[in-house]
Amino acid sequence: MTTASGFFAVVGRPNVGKSTLVNALVGVKVAITSSRPQTTRNTIRGVLTLSDPQRQYVFVDTPGLHKPKNSLGERLNKLVYGSLGEADAALFVVDATKKIGPGDRLIADRLKESGVPVVVVVNKTDIAKPDQVIDQLRVAGEWDFHAYVPVSALKEKGTEPIIDELTPLLTDGPMFFPADMVTDQPDQLWAAELVREKFLRRLREELPHSLAVVVEEIETRPNGVVAVSATVYVERKSQKGIVIGKGGVLLRDVGTETRGELERLFGTRVFLDLRVKVEADWQRRDSALDRMGF
Repeated sequence: MTTASGFFAVVGRPNVGKSTLVNALVGVKVAITSSRPQTTRNTIRGVLTLSDPQRQYVFVDTPGLHKPKNSLGERLNKLVYGSLGEADAALFVVDATKKIGPGDRLIADRLKESGVPVVVVVNKTDIAKPDQVIDQLRVAGEWDFHAYVPVSALKEKGTEPIIDELTPLLTDGPMFFPADMVTDQPDQLWAAELVREKFLRRLREELPHSLAVVVEEIETRPNGVVAVSATVYVERKSQKGIVIGKGGVLLRDVGTETRGELERLFGTRVFLDLRVKVEADWQRRDSALDRMGF
């Protein structure tokens, strides 16, 4: 039987719904989501495998392209451009509720320079007015890319045409991942991302950008319990108290919610040890970014 596969970089400005789209395309949650810009800090691969004929789509969720303000921002942008260099095609996600601006046009120019086929995905049609969607398609149509698809990633509506447009762009050859694999994320990275997701949904203002999570160890104990040790890093001492919360309530609630998801992931009881430490100005220090795995 002939098999075909392809890598597809999912790019766009921050907060346009790239991670939500990848989850919708794969059919399960493989990337954390929040309403916060720059939620994604790694390239995360979501894998969709279909049969008859057998084909595999690898979606590479990337950080939102933005004007970097620090070393972390510069590294995230490099991740995006590196993913484009390895992709068979790109999904360029734009927000249907916001006018196409200089940031979108800059990405469009970079995509043209890359030479890869591009499918423009106009997302958030569930909250956009029909005129907004039509206007976005009209303006984006000036780029003359491979295809244009309006979708609601949140409602998982309109994703089938994306697969239809990508199928001719697959390359004949072996699949990259086993048919039952939906992501190649290591357990440690996924656990860290889940912890950060819970904080993002609870914190306000600028603190979410100052927060990082590193899982140091995942160990299965003799009684079958999976023990997860994680450190939550903030940049200032004043932020430490906010993350812990009055009487430790916030840290406890995040731990409880994360543990529930991890238990579903591992299929067994989980002991989650969460600690909070101050790492001054870690977003601007290359040595700190290296230690944290960025």
